[in-house]
Amino acid sequence: MDLRIHFMSGDAHLHDRVVDAAIAWTRHANIHFLFGAGADAEIRIAFEPNGSWSYIGTEALRVPKEKPTMNLGWLNAETTNQEVRRVVLHEFGHLLGCLHEHQNPSGGIPWDREAVYRYYGGPPNNWDQAKIDRNIFDTYRDDLTSHTKVDSQSIMMYPIPAAFTTSGYSVGLNDDLSEVDKTFIAEMYLF
Repeated sequence: MDLRIHFMSGDAHLHDRVVDAAIAWTRHANIHFLFGAGADAEIRIAFEPNGSWSYIGTEALRVPKEKPTMNLGWLNAETTNQEVRRVVLHEFGHLLGCLHEHQNPSGGIPWDREAVYRYYGGPPNNWDQAKIDRNIFDTYRDDLTSHTKVDSQSIMMYPIPAAFTTSGYSVGLNDDLSEVDKTFIAEMYLF
């Protein structure tokens, strides 16, 4: 499967770093990223300062052609290669249809909800309770997703400090594809 990708902004050196990181997904699945496509590309990447995000899978096809389908606003010329790789792999995971691992329907994360509300309710996020529920606690429907057991090593997993759980469970900042990520994406995009 070929996906055409267009950079809407950003400099050429940063584009090269994004390409170098993103192609890691293509080593494990029948997917090809065609960078340098024109503005009518399925995937359009901006570098606006309002965070990093991506539409999930085919949702990008419904976005008007003049709008980005992904934003890599946390990245700039000073960003370390490790951080570029982490952010790009995560957002390109969304592009391929991967969801946040902490919202996996298999669940099992023993959240300390009050601690999470305090953290995300304060700066810099300032999220209200509904947004925290939607982005952290709500799980995807089991019957509407393809998923594995919760993979704490997944690039799609948010870091979880021990203070966010009632049992001391924690997850560090993952910066590469896990073995489960590789196997899962290979099954979703068969060679």
